[in-house]
Amino acid sequence: MVKEYNKKIILENGDEYYGYGFGDGGDRVCEIVFNTSMVGYQEIISDPSYTYQAVVMTYPLIGNYGICDDDYETDIPTIGALIVREYNDEPSNFRSTATLSEVMKRYGIIGVCGIDTRKLTRSIRDHGSGKALITNADTPVDEGLKILSEYRIPADAVSRVSCKNIWYSRAAEEKHRVVAIDCGMKRNIIRSLNRRGCTVITVPWNTGADEIIKLSPDGIFISNGPGDPTDAKPVIETIKSLIGRFPIFGICLGHQLISLAYGARTYKLKFGHRGGNHPVRNLETDKIEITSQNHSYAVEAESLEATPLSVTHVNLLDGTVEGVRNVRDRIFSVQYHPESAPGPRDSEYLFDRFTDIMEGKLDA
Repeated sequence: MVKEYNKKIILENGDEYYGYGFGDGGDRVCEIVFNTSMVGYQEIISDPSYTYQAVVMTYPLIGNYGICDDDYETDIPTIGALIVREYNDEPSNFRSTATLSEVMKRYGIIGVCGIDTRKLTRSIRDHGSGKALITNADTPVDEGLKILSEYRIPADAVSRVSCKNIWYSRAAEEKHRVVAIDCGMKRNIIRSLNRRGCTVITVPWNTGADEIIKLSPDGIFISNGPGDPTDAKPVIETIKSLIGRFPIFGICLGHQLISLAYGARTYKLKFGHRGGNHPVRNLETDKIEITSQNHSYAVEAESLEATPLSVTHVNLLDGTVEGVRNVRDRIFSVQYHPESAPGPRDSEYLFDRFTDIMEGKLDA
């Protein structure tokens, strides 16, 4: 007997994709995006940068190695939904402590499986990311389109996922004190800094420059996070006040916020960059780095010409800016995620660069 569909996805253009529910139930409107990673679904569902988004996994089999306690990127996942071709609820992995569906139920994450993810991905690629309604299979399409037309994706993503109080992650042998402005920071960034002798003092996104200076940092880190960078105005103002006073390193949203603080502009990409296989050219070494990416916005290259920032990295797929720096101010940033290690640890040298700058071995 063929199981009847119980869930569906309605896009803004009226297209419907029928499937089966797993994880949490209910209806939800999200921005729909796709990710081309072959592994890493636990890191994806626990990455705060996916707040308010429904992620379509292009790799067909998801759930087969379960969930591992040590692999979360945040304590409380805030992703909107996960959409997959084939969901496996019987994982084979000696490290697994729960199934993907169990964890998604725990944190209120909706799942849909059994749909044609190739067709859906092509639709997002051709028409761009937009709003999608995940609902019961019997919801009339006209009703779904009305819900989509009236819904607005919230602009409070950074404030929602940022920590509420200052907290410390101490290095075993402290060499540096780094204040990290938390816009939705992944835990592996903290681990990468801790391994290099950095005690990380994580502060809420709206912490002012004066309070940060009182913590006596050797360097400042601006984290990744969700949403439109122009919505995080308090962070931009804080960066402006800290430029030139400390070495500063930014990743993803942090890269965009640093660029905005210098007067550059950002814009929304048609369907964003999400996956563990994006080639980036390092203009300083002329080498190609295979990078992990997750962002909807990019820095406008032309707007950087009027700033003291220079471009250091370029995406080879579409030519977008992937890194900037200013030697005088000891500041640099990248759009991709060097802590994610999608293949060889191509990009982890950036954390070493940060510590070298704090030690005075490099200017930037």
